[in-house]
Amino acid sequence: MKFNLIDKETWSRKPYFDHFLNNVRCTYSMTANIDITVLLIKLKNNNIKLYPVLIYMATKIINRHEEFRTCFDESGNLGYWENMNPCFTVFHKDNETFTNIWTICSDDFRLFYCNYLDDIKKYGNVKNYSAKENKPKNTFPVSCIPWISFTGFNLNIYADGTYLLPIITYGKYFEQDGKILLPVSLQVHHAVCDGYHTSRFFNELQILSQNCDEWLLSN
Repeated sequence: MKFNLIDKETWSRKPYFDHFLNNVRCTYSMTANIDITVLLIKLKNNNIKLYPVLIYMATKIINRHEEFRTCFDESGNLGYWENMNPCFTVFHKDNETFTNIWTICSDDFRLFYCNYLDDIKKYGNVKNYSAKENKPKNTFPVSCIPWISFTGFNLNIYADGTYLLPIITYGKYFEQDGKILLPVSLQVHHAVCDGYHTSRFFNELQILSQNCDEWLLSN
């Protein structure tokens, strides 16, 4: 859980960071449809749940790129985490509430999947905003709204516009032109992420979905 400090004076992003944090404080979201046709077939054939797979893919991409791990620490220092763990929501149908659960990340999908299933078994039925204690500081939020195929999604966070970490929201997948498409929304802070970075997130998410054989069932 190492937090690497950023020297702003030598940081190539300094003028953009200062502008979008101090002059024109700006966050934005982008939504795109990801083709999960091949992925869904593989999951159904191997009896693997979709939600943890989506969480894993998002975590894998975030841990590839520094801009998605950049934030302020408790002392207000700017830096980036060595790696991030997902904090995801679980819906309770009986009372229409949700619970936040975090799971330790792993580049090995099978290990991550086992960690996810274990956490769901232990904490999935806890009726509370946060179920699992001792949440590490290096977490990012990811959730799913499986009841609607949205074309756009935006969260309004009132924290003086200094929340820099990405927020990922999946929607309900749907069929179009013989393909199964999944709407995905990525919300970021412009101080650390530009359109290039958000586009790269979606492009890499598509590649992971299309090439799932390389990581889903690998030894």
